[in-house]
Amino acid sequence: MTRDTLQGHIMLIHVGPDRTESIDLMLAGALSSIAGALNAAGFLLASKFTANMTGNISAFADQLVVGETWLALIFLALAVVFILGAGVAAATIQIGLARKLRGIFAWAILVEAALLLGLSIALTLAPQRAAEALIVFSLSFVMGFQNAVTTLISQARVRTTHISGMATDIGIGLAALASGPEGRRDAAPRLKLYSLTLVCFALGGIAGAVLFGLLGQGFFALAAGVLILIGWPETRRARRLGVS
Repeated sequence: MTRDTLQGHIMLIHVGPDRTESIDLMLAGALSSIAGALNAAGFLLASKFTANMTGNISAFADQLVVGETWLALIFLALAVVFILGAGVAAATIQIGLARKLRGIFAWAILVEAALLLGLSIALTLAPQRAAEALIVFSLSFVMGFQNAVTTLISQARVRTTHISGMATDIGIGLAALASGPEGRRDAAPRLKLYSLTLVCFALGGIAGAVLFGLLGQGFFALAAGVLILIGWPETRRARRLGVS
């Protein structure tokens, strides 16, 4: 198998400087699409964006000023749960790396799939009034978890839920294209990565809205299945390659 062919199958194995541009592009495309889909479904179900921590912190401040203290605390709690998800992912990966668990990043994606599958089951059992709280807090945790996984494996080159930052980076990259050959050479790979992330997040949002309208709560089980298809083959591949 050639190196170029192999790259299509190791986006959750190689870490940091061992990763190529094409590996990062595949990781960003796949997981930002899922993040966009989950974010859209969460908004349709609960009218809140579970991946938008900038918006949630701003909403916390706004609601606090107008005297809606309970609603302000909900927005603050969403940010706290997102941070908690990122912390759990980081701790899980650190423990796996310390124990030389092969394919720990792929296993982390399978954990995310298990969380979504559990959410799908819980939504079928939860009372209607509890469903909104369950969905927004669960998805905020999952979004933080996923973003930490992609941040750690790529050494912060790939982030799948921070689209406002990506939009800023695209603007900076476009300006760099006009700064001469050296600037274009340095900016082009990052511009490609950030643009792909933004586009896939948007397309994922459209797909998520459509599929949630068709499948309802079963959409989260479908998203879990996609993550399993991404993560499970790479755990086996990591074992064969003998890498952590």
